[in-house]
Amino acid sequence: MTTIALAYNPAMLLIRFLFELFALGCFGLWAWRRTPSPWRWITVVALPVLVGWAWGAFAVSGDESRSGETDFETPGPVRLLLELAVFLGAVAALHHLELRRTARWFLAAVVVYHALAYDRVWWLLTK
Repeated sequence: MTTIALAYNPAMLLIRFLFELFALGCFGLWAWRRTPSPWRWITVVALPVLVGWAWGAFAVSGDESRSGETDFETPGPVRLLLELAVFLGAVAALHHLELRRTARWFLAAVVVYHALAYDRVWWLLTK
C-alpha cells in the first residue's frame, strides 16, 4: 500500500507559500496599527523581515518543501514549532487588531492545511 505525499504536491506548496506571505503581511499590519508614529516605519519593515529571516534560516536539512539547505540546522520538532509560532502569531496579530473573523478563518485554514500535510508534519516530528 502506498501513501500519497500531499505536503509536497505543488498546489499544497503554493498554499503554504501564500500562508507564509499572508502571515508576514499580518505582522506588518499589526506593526503599522500598533506602533507609535516615529517608530512605525521601522517596525513595519523590521518585524516581517525578522520573522521571514527566522523562517528561512532555521530549517531541517533535506526538507523537500524547501531547497533542502539550511543556515542553522534545526531539529524537526523545533522547526514545526517555529512554523506554528509564525502562523499562530499571525492569528494573534489579527485577533489583536480586532479582525477576529479573519483570524478564525486563517486559523481554520492552517489547521486544515496541517491535517492534509500530515506526511510532512510526521517527517518533522521524526527528524
